[in-house]
Amino acid sequence: MPLPFLTADRAFEVAGETSDDVALPFDDHDQWRRPYRPGPWRVGAAALLLLMASFLLLAAMVIAFAGAMPGAGICLGLGVVLIACALRLLRVGAWVSRHGLRRVGFFSTTTVPWGRATDVRTVQQPVRWLGLPRTVQGQALVLVHQNGERLQLLTDHNADFLSRVEAFDRAADTVEAWGDEYRPV
Repeated sequence: MPLPFLTADRAFEVAGETSDDVALPFDDHDQWRRPYRPGPWRVGAAALLLLMASFLLLAAMVIAFAGAMPGAGICLGLGVVLIACALRLLRVGAWVSRHGLRRVGFFSTTTVPWGRATDVRTVQQPVRWLGLPRTVQGQALVLVHQNGERLQLLTDHNADFLSRVEAFDRAADTVEAWGDEYRPV
């Protein structure tokens, strides 16, 4: 039984068909937005972290009822850390707004105003496979600073776009369009 009132995709349904790769529209360009959806690898990893956190929280409750408070505190702390890691993992990626471009990593965030960016383009280069040390030949969306430094934003082999070439192309085109619109000439 379809429940169209529960989905954000109901505006994109065409004759009863839905597409999983259609980007959602955003009205307010002052808010930071990710111009693509998180990929299945990223969502799956976060779901596994949340599953482990639920087991740790359940273990903390059982240990607390048994009366061993230090052990319950350790399990509770580890569960909270896993929840925080899962939420941070879901925020990783490239975010855009009228103010600039933000690359959110797991441990750090870099924000570049559009005024400091000279170019946003897709290049063919070795990229890391799922963020691991192994590199493969692929495409990367890079931002070039005024001083010539390059910041890698997206790759076609990261957790959002592995085996989803069309989604990478659409996301790269969207970020390039934001750059063309808001970067000073």
